[in-house]
Amino acid sequence: MINEIIIVLTALLASGLTFISGFGLGTLLLPAFALFFPVEIAVGMTAVVHSLNSMFKFGLVYKHINRAVLIRFGLPGILGAFIGARFLIFIGQLAPFSIWGLELQPVKSAIGLLMLFFALTELFPKLLTLKFSHKALFAGGLISGFFGGFSGHQGALRSMFLLKLGMSKEVYVATGVAIALLVDLTRIPIYLDNYFNEKIAAEWPIIVAATTAAFVGALAGKRLLPKITQRSVHILVAFFMIGLGLALFFNWL
Repeated sequence: MINEIIIVLTALLASGLTFISGFGLGTLLLPAFALFFPVEIAVGMTAVVHSLNSMFKFGLVYKHINRAVLIRFGLPGILGAFIGARFLIFIGQLAPFSIWGLELQPVKSAIGLLMLFFALTELFPKLLTLKFSHKALFAGGLISGFFGGFSGHQGALRSMFLLKLGMSKEVYVATGVAIALLVDLTRIPIYLDNYFNEKIAAEWPIIVAATTAAFVGALAGKRLLPKITQRSVHILVAFFMIGLGLALFFNWL
């Protein structure tokens, strides 16, 4: 019962913060799922909740989408998501390996490292404050799409490119939601076409509960869009991700 409560509350909070802060639903929900499920299954479950929530948010904000950015960033994002999802399947089939006497799981170690990296970007935002022009949108879409397909960590990289375009907050959020939805719709069929299918389907009650909570969080977040998220929230999330990232990397979970 405690695992359902933690996951549902995380989905509620994270979905609301997606409208306000720099980190998104997948960034927070993946660690919550990974506490109770194998990490590759956690990625798939997070993707399902994330995609359904993106569809819901899309209905709330679609009028503000910048179609030119969506095409130039989102289309290469589809390609990147396809490659990333296939790479996750490939990594998941690799045998465990040992370093310094520690037996490591390839998927856990790879996603653990990614979580550590994105946690550091929360603690030190300047890590992702590089300057890009419109010419970099194709590369940005490809890169963020790849990480979206592999682990779901696409929001921070997507923001790194989109924030430089001078869009209003409403247009930025709406365009980001549409891009995220394209990535989700690309990666989920690949997940379900492989060994994730039955394992993810078996957990449908918690997926439905988390999705419902995310919908409620999205409605609340839209109302709070003009407000500013406290820096302490980012720091708390970052330390949580660091702890879980280390636990995944060293196969402690």
